[in-house]
Amino acid sequence: MHKAAPARLKGPRLFPLLMLQLCMALGMTAPTLIWHTPEAALSTLLGGLVAWLPNVFFAWQTFRHQGASQARNIVNSFYRAEAGKFGLTAALFIAVFVAVPPSNPAFFFGAYVVTQLAHWLGPWLLHRPSRT
Repeated sequence: MHKAAPARLKGPRLFPLLMLQLCMALGMTAPTLIWHTPEAALSTLLGGLVAWLPNVFFAWQTFRHQGASQARNIVNSFYRAEAGKFGLTAALFIAVFVAVPPSNPAFFFGAYVVTQLAHWLGPWLLHRPSRT
């Protein structure tokens, strides 16, 4: 008899959502570059990245553990991931406004908000068909 391996549960499919957010950030940057100035396009790109990078960190940090025996680690990783996401967001805002002040804050904050709101499409993108 061979030893049974523990069941591997499918984790949430976050990659499509993260790619959607990145595509939205880049998709807003291209028209801004065409119809406005390169500085406005840089502001748009930075706004999208300031929203996207903390979400990537959160997804990476949160879903490292799985299984009932890891329940405590899962809960702790959610707290650490949320605190890290908040800290990273604040640090990125500070870094952008100190190192590369956005030439057009409207484009910067607009891209930030649109990229952040992309998670509203998550239920449609992450829907898995029922196996029953």
